[in-house]
Amino acid sequence: MVLVGSDDGGVPGRVIQSGVASGEALVYQAGRDLTVRSGPVVPMMESVPVVAGVGRIPVGSGVFVGRAVELERLDAAVAESGRAVVVAVHGLGGVGKSTLAARFAELRAERFSLVWWVTADSAAAVDEGLAELAVAVAPEVAGLPLEQRTELGVRWLSTRDDWLLVLDNLTGPVDAVGLLERVRTGTVVVTSRQAVGWRMVRTVLLDVLSPDEATELLARIVRAEWPEADLAGAGALCAELGLLPLAVEQAAAYLAQARITPGAYLGLLAGFPARMFAATAEGGDTQRTVARVWRVTLDRLADTPHAGRLLRLLAWYASDAVPRAVLARGVGEPDLSEALGRLAAYSMITHTVDAVSVHRLVQAVTRIPDPTDPHRQPDDIADSRDTATTILSDIVAALDPCSPADWPRHRLILPHARALLDHTTSDTDNYQTCRLLHELGIYLQEQGEAGTAITYHTRATTTLEHLHGSDHPNTLTSRNNLAHAYQAAGSLSRAIPLCEATLADRERVWGSDHPHTLNSRNNLAGVYESAGDPRRAIPLYETTLADRERVLGSDHPHTLNSRNNLAGVYESAGDPRRAIPLYETTLADRERVLGSDHPHTLISRNNLAYAYRVVGDLNRAIPLYQATLVEAERVLGREHPYTLTVRNNLAIAFWAAGDPGQAVSVFEVALTDSERILGLEHPTTTAIRANLDNARST
Repeated sequence: MVLVGSDDGGVPGRVIQSGVASGEALVYQAGRDLTVRSGPVVPMMESVPVVAGVGRIPVGSGVFVGRAVELERLDAAVAESGRAVVVAVHGLGGVGKSTLAARFAELRAERFSLVWWVTADSAAAVDEGLAELAVAVAPEVAGLPLEQRTELGVRWLSTRDDWLLVLDNLTGPVDAVGLLERVRTGTVVVTSRQAVGWRMVRTVLLDVLSPDEATELLARIVRAEWPEADLAGAGALCAELGLLPLAVEQAAAYLAQARITPGAYLGLLAGFPARMFAATAEGGDTQRTVARVWRVTLDRLADTPHAGRLLRLLAWYASDAVPRAVLARGVGEPDLSEALGRLAAYSMITHTVDAVSVHRLVQAVTRIPDPTDPHRQPDDIADSRDTATTILSDIVAALDPCSPADWPRHRLILPHARALLDHTTSDTDNYQTCRLLHELGIYLQEQGEAGTAITYHTRATTTLEHLHGSDHPNTLTSRNNLAHAYQAAGSLSRAIPLCEATLADRERVWGSDHPHTLNSRNNLAGVYESAGDPRRAIPLYETTLADRERVLGSDHPHTLNSRNNLAGVYESAGDPRRAIPLYETTLADRERVLGSDHPHTLISRNNLAYAYRVVGDLNRAIPLYQATLVEAERVLGREHPYTLTVRNNLAIAFWAAGDPGQAVSVFEVALTDSERILGLEHPTTTAIRANLDNARST
């Protein structure tokens, strides 16, 4: 019985409670008659049994694939006996945590007297779910206040051990701590985006699907509505969606409704990403789309503003292994540590001591401006793009593209620079973009990627002409580099007129003695030589060498280049006796000035060996080739184009020495490598193939 009193005329009211259960409430008010109000009978929850059929599991789409390992982990945790079991399934929003929990609950329902599902995205929602549990097992308490029903639900759980409670989409451990402290029986499965803070709780990390699982999920959803669908390219679409279940399901529903192929969807995704990431099939949940699913998490991180800034910065780089040192240039310590910690806590990123990774769809959505989303304001996204570009530009500009010592750092940065350049377009390029394109173009050409170098130099030249005009020093430098890349790719018909125009412009703008003018003169001589015109190349090389010795000095690397090139054109003109002393001098000077491991030193060794072979001095040519090949493989790597050249030249030397068997063996290795690295139709591959055929026929 509960007596409820109230204050009236200064007379204090009082509440007298006897026991838990009561049939009536007597309301006493001083000076008035007693009235009787009927109330619910509150049962002793300890004695309330489970009625067959009571329980709550969400009704899914019926499409579930994969996750065998994760289900086994849940099974193993739940199968443990003796004490209460709490398992937290955590992962990125959209990765399928709720789907996994629902599947587990459905498959294992027979183990439990009751399975109860609570949408637990707030503390209030947890209380409401427990209150609903109380009503489900004891309908007579439905009229009690929420707080009392919640308490009764907790009491019922705490007195039994044969139930399964799923707390779905829990914000974090703090929202369940009160419940878990009081309820130490039964089985609780929690799904949450938060990956940390689960002390004394077993955890299961949920990642994206495998490629086969993602493709199967898409196919089953589409064919449920469109059995005859052509799903060619489904694997490519799932890969583009990063194998994220939510994205695959969203795309599959769209394919089925719109009756389009995966290839067509990919085209729409490339052309209209903002629209497609927000698109749902008829009747779909617009709040559960790729465009919106992570906004909830970022709202929770609003008190850490650098978290959003860091995520926008990460959006422009490759999805895996972004060096932490790169990010520190955009978000300084300790803000970086705090932002990384909070993003990782909500499964938005994964990180190690040195590097950070983020799902590619998180990146894609983060790069798309949306004026209605506070986390994707257009100005903020543009600022993050420019910051990301400046960071990489500064890093790469400090490296020497020709120095093997700097190549490991180039290789570390390259995938992120490629990603940024792929994610941006020329209409947003600025000086920093052009500087990045320029430096990467030189490095990639040095590594034998002349085609990509041409693409990068072309983009930089076009942008610089737009920004500064055709006579600006940066524009002329970019045009010179583009011509050099065309030459490296064997496209002399494009290289020659570009070199001629650039030399004329540099002489007009800077004068004939400027180092950049001398570079252009050297490059023009080089393309003339490549085109088989030594009569035009020799005077240019001779003039350039004399001018560089006068302007730069005899030991300057550019002067050494001129000396090497002049020796080469003498040789190609049929005068190797004149070339050999120049080669020998240049090699000695490069070893002294640049070091024995420098790529230019290796080039000098190869060129000298070639000259020895031409004059028939194979006793000096073959050992020098062999030593150069060993050094090239060690310094440059087996797959470097220069290494291919040296191997081909060594085979020719064996052939010339009357050892066709040894020549064929080396040619075969060179051809296999060249076909794999450069392609079947590359001029170098074609030349090696012809040499091999000739050696075999000897």
